[in-house]
Amino acid sequence: MSSLTSTSQTDERRRGDTLAADHHLTPEQIAHFDEHGFVILRNRIRPELLERLQKASERWIADGHALRSEADGEGDYNFATRPSGRVLFRINYVHNKGEAASLELLGSPEMLGIAESLAGPDFVPTYESLVFKNTGDGAPIDWHQDAVHPRNHRIFNVDVYLDESRRGAGSLRVAPGSQKQMVDVCDLQEKYGWDAPGVIQTELDPGDVLVHDVMLVHGSEATLANRLRRTIYYEFRPAQQIIEEGPWDVAFIEQRMRLVSLGLDEWKRRNPEQDGFRWNITPELRPIMGDDIEAELKVAHGVHSPGSYCSAGSVEIKPTGLRAARGRLIA
Repeated sequence: MSSLTSTSQTDERRRGDTLAADHHLTPEQIAHFDEHGFVILRNRIRPELLERLQKASERWIADGHALRSEADGEGDYNFATRPSGRVLFRINYVHNKGEAASLELLGSPEMLGIAESLAGPDFVPTYESLVFKNTGDGAPIDWHQDAVHPRNHRIFNVDVYLDESRRGAGSLRVAPGSQKQMVDVCDLQEKYGWDAPGVIQTELDPGDVLVHDVMLVHGSEATLANRLRRTIYYEFRPAQQIIEEGPWDVAFIEQRMRLVSLGLDEWKRRNPEQDGFRWNITPELRPIMGDDIEAELKVAHGVHSPGSYCSAGSVEIKPTGLRAARGRLIA
């Protein structure tokens, strides 16, 4: 695992301030992502859209808190048991939750420029969720890898920060270079806790974006006095990766591609005087839109790619066709 010094973090901030004119990542940013497993893009989300996303998240969270049970939310609202009681911490399938800002974000040049830069023109938006820590609910997120895969294609999350994230308040820790193989996260936790060699703690402001490889080892320690921290996560993969490795089928790809089309339409509706993203999708993959827009807004997964998590002292792999294996962190 490579090591980044504080000087490198300063360089990373400067790197994130530099954007290609068409909102694609620069060659330097792509190279940094491939080597270290992440890249930070400062001030990526425009203030007007950021404000709409913050207001949308307030409604999503309020709607979740109003549920009498998790079943009432059809599994879209995830709760955890904390010392303080039952706590809502994640909201899935945000596009069908009554706020168009999530679609506008999906269809924005700022988002799709990242997607095309790393996944090519046939990018597929595979997940969308809001994850948050309420004020005073600084529960830890243990070391983990979101998904483990053969690494024939890039699979990545685009993390849009709606609030500031600071050291000492549970900001995300990442292990640069750890994305290149499966990692025994239990072994990592037992040997080093939160201070493994080379690990850095990120700091982000509202409107900043962290792009991370799904195999990057990351997590955050517990805090007692944290402020509200909300992050919107969109995962992207190339269509070819799904065709070759699953865990979904071609029908799922088409359904997900229709979300891109809806996002482009919503972005244009909100920004009629601006040039939008030019979608360079392969013609054979371009989706045919249906008449029931509401039905298009939630494309359920059914199955998931396996991730690496520590459960009862052992690495837990959720099987979806990939052979489970144990890896080791290389410091």
